[in-house]
Amino acid sequence: MRFHIITIFPEMFDSYLKESILGRAIENKLVSVKFYNPMSFCKPKERVDGRPYGGGPGMVLRPELFLKAFQIASSAIRRRGGKKTKIILFSTSGKKFDTSYAKISAKKYTDVILISGRYEGIDARVQKILKAEEISIGDYVLTGGELPAMVLIDSISRQIPGVLGRYESLEEERVSSSEVYTRPEVLKYKNKNYRVPKVLLSGNHKLIDEWKKKEL
Repeated sequence: MRFHIITIFPEMFDSYLKESILGRAIENKLVSVKFYNPMSFCKPKERVDGRPYGGGPGMVLRPELFLKAFQIASSAIRRRGGKKTKIILFSTSGKKFDTSYAKISAKKYTDVILISGRYEGIDARVQKILKAEEISIGDYVLTGGELPAMVLIDSISRQIPGVLGRYESLEEERVSSSEVYTRPEVLKYKNKNYRVPKVLLSGNHKLIDEWKKKEL
């Protein structure tokens, strides 16, 4: 799976993508992430944003710069032989992202282009021209699309064989619960003992699965 991120703040992804599971997936070439910065196409002393037509607060990201970044991403996909590409633009009014969407994306597409806005958003003509699907990760407002992009990269990557190491590691494919325990069996804190539920120590997998289902 190849992710192509169009953002004016690519540095925001550095730490997250270099660590843990995603870091290993990228190192093992199961996942790749490329960045395309619209600011690269600004002329000297030119801004990446402009005042909104019709008035209003804040600034709007200019469409031609994002379209140029998209063209570079598209060319890279064609050179790499990408067969199916998904174009996503983050919007609070977009379709709600969930695990089902992540599963479908991992199976259906070779490349995913994620367009991350900032400020008051990207000029609406970008979405109309590219026919990008608008996606939301929740009923709240963030300062930009970089965090949503990280969420999608993480969630979709988990569905790619080999990324987690074992199929059973996918929470959605095994009986899990919101409560998990490890050693010590008895945790003492402020003169009070906190014990692991006895059923988890029983070795009876049927009873353990029943307990986990109750705790969902």
